[in-house]
This record gives sequence, structure tokens and C-alpha cells, in this order.
Amino acid sequence: MEIDTIIVDKIAHLARLEFENEAKVQIIQDLNNMLKLVDKLNELDTSNIEPLIYMSEEVNVLREDDVKQEITRSEALKNSPKHDSDYFKVPKVIEK
Repeated sequence: MEIDTIIVDKIAHLARLEFENEAKVQIIQDLNNMLKLVDKLNELDTSNIEPLIYMSEEVNVLREDDVKQEITRSEALKNSPKHDSDYFKVPKVIEK
């Protein structure tokens, strides 16, 4: 596959971008170089290679989720500028 100005124009339209002619030439060269690199990688024989699932052999050490009451509701509401008995009061930001 070869990248040309038509493909770059389509990509630019989809991305809502505009390129000057000098930049368009550079983009065409860069994209063609990327495609050549991918073609080079496709030449490798990977038939006897297992897929890589994890990047390392490390195992995640996870802790148990313990529910702790760090702060009471009344203590939390005490720091709020506006509140009622159970909830914070905030300004309305949704318009109809």
C-alpha cells in the first residue's frame, strides 16, 4: 500500500485538520516509512512463538478491601460551607 495525497486528504478531513503542501509532503513520507517498517516486521517468522500475554513475570500483590470509617458524616459536613443534616449543598449547574 502506498500513501498518496488523496489518502492524506481523507485522513485530514476525518481528523478535521488542514495541512499546507510542505507539511503534506512530509506526512506522506512519514506514513510511507511507517508502512515500510510494518512490512519489514511482517517478514519475520513468528509461527513457533507463543503470544505475549504479560510484559513481565511479576504477579500483582493485591490487598483486601477493608471498609473503614475514616471520617464520620457529621465531621465531613462540618467542613462544608453549605449543607443540611445529611448532604452537601452545591450550586445548580444544569440548565433546562
